[in-house]
Amino acid sequence: MQTKLSAGNSTLNKVKEPAVVLIHGFAENNRIWEQQQAYLSEQFYVIAPDLPGSGQTPLTEPLSIESMADFVHSTLQADGIESAVIIGHSMGGYVALALAEKYPAMVKGLGLFHSTAAPDSEEKKEGRLKSINIIRQYGGEAFIKQALPNMFSPVYKQQHPEQVDAYVTMGMQCPQASLISYYHAMIDRPDRTAVLSSLQVPVLFVIGKDDTAVPLKGVLPQVSMPYTSSIHIFPETGHMGMWEVPEASNGLLQEFILFCQQY
Repeated sequence: MQTKLSAGNSTLNKVKEPAVVLIHGFAENNRIWEQQQAYLSEQFYVIAPDLPGSGQTPLTEPLSIESMADFVHSTLQADGIESAVIIGHSMGGYVALALAEKYPAMVKGLGLFHSTAAPDSEEKKEGRLKSINIIRQYGGEAFIKQALPNMFSPVYKQQHPEQVDAYVTMGMQCPQASLISYYHAMIDRPDRTAVLSSLQVPVLFVIGKDDTAVPLKGVLPQVSMPYTSSIHIFPETGHMGMWEVPEASNGLLQEFILFCQQY
């Protein structure tokens, strides 16, 4: 077992290989990965940064998916990390893809955890713009209370209301300005499906069968694009596999990271 150290907003081990980066999504912070950090840190060097505008990291403007990828890259460089397995949840997956596009040598493996390489459809963009208007009119907390419970599957919401409440509480800590900036960044992001085709490292697709934010039917066409893909579909799971099925998520990530090290 490697000894864990605490430094800033990262979970660290003394040994820095193999390195793993866990990137959180919209309205989240690095605590979304707490169970995965605790499990994976027994074997790997785990870094889970707070993206600009979340947790302990101040918002920087102008914010974009690319600027957040630069932030992650700078964080790894400052920590002496030359390459790592990059796992991103939802918006974090968009950041991971941008990182892989700009700094491919740093990526030993890429994980899209309930995420997609496709850009927003016009309908999705309109929905995000409506959400921005709701946030401006009624406030971030009111929006979070209404929107975030829908990230879980109906079964999980019914069986684990306390976890849904905990997720909403986390989302309410995200500043209103950050929520709006994240939405604009996601609207403006380009199509990065070509990144999947160009990568020479394994790509993990984690899909929730009941995910309404990143539906199964939208991700499935992408799984054949990488040279090497690992695909896992969680049944009765929404957009939050790391919370809805934490043990299965832990084992899946462990297996993928080990595969990337041997690839």
